[in-house]
Amino acid sequence: MVQFYGYPGGFPPQSQQQMNPPNVQLPAPPRQEESYIENILRMNRGKLGTFYFTFENNKEWNAKVITGYVEAAGRDHVIISDPNGKRYLMLMIYLDYVTFDEEINYFK
Repeated sequence: MVQFYGYPGGFPPQSQQQMNPPNVQLPAPPRQEESYIENILRMNRGKLGTFYFTFENNKEWNAKVITGYVEAAGRDHVIISDPNGKRYLMLMIYLDYVTFDEEINYFK
């Protein structure tokens, strides 16, 4: 038996929380992906969208519009395949916005 010296009776006082019965913990709510653009694009994988990109200080290729299917998305990039099968790996820093002709999946 462990004795705590310096306390009356040799034991430290119990806090109010320790004296009450343990609280019943409810299960955590299901985790939803945060609404970062890469997560929204991932939830819309396979959908046809129009992607608008701009490239600042580029005289030859100032803007680019790509219509294609969302294949994958990461924190800093998106992979798009156009209807002809050409694939693009585009950086998110150049992405301005995306339009879809159908409903956008936003929550899982």
